[in-house]
Amino acid sequence: MRGFSKAIIAGNVTRDPEMRATPSGAQACNFTIAVNRVFRGSDGNQQEQTSFIDCVAWGKSGETISQFVKKGSGLIVSGRIEQRSWEDKTSGQRRSRTEVIVDDFSFVGGGDSGGSRGSYGGGSSSKANKADDSAADDGDVVPDDMPEDDAINLDDIPF
Repeated sequence: MRGFSKAIIAGNVTRDPEMRATPSGAQACNFTIAVNRVFRGSDGNQQEQTSFIDCVAWGKSGETISQFVKKGSGLIVSGRIEQRSWEDKTSGQRRSRTEVIVDDFSFVGGGDSGGSRGSYGGGSSSKANKADDSAADDGDVVPDDMPEDDAINLDDIPF
């Protein structure tokens, strides 16, 4: 049987993403997403549990996440679950980590943005569409090449 691994994670980024380069020059962005789960315990009381999921986005996806995502930002990622292990050079102990290797992601409300900021595909065939961070607080979005007086008010869009 051939295996299959797919994860979809939605939550808030716990710290600013960290961009790094491998010795071969490949770019990778590491970040952690906090996922909250609310449930009723056996005693009937509402309880909350938080899981912290390590994620890695490679290439253009990693660069985009590093540029636009900050601590507290809402993010949805999908990708494969991968486990890697290594020997810790200082202690000599065997270490391992399970993480999500990001294929696609979407910015969602939360953090400083207060609303949806766009959706990005991580595959090499996807093109990133970035939302203009200079948009006014009243919901107007103005592309770089559009005069200020022709701003699009997001409240006027019927969907």
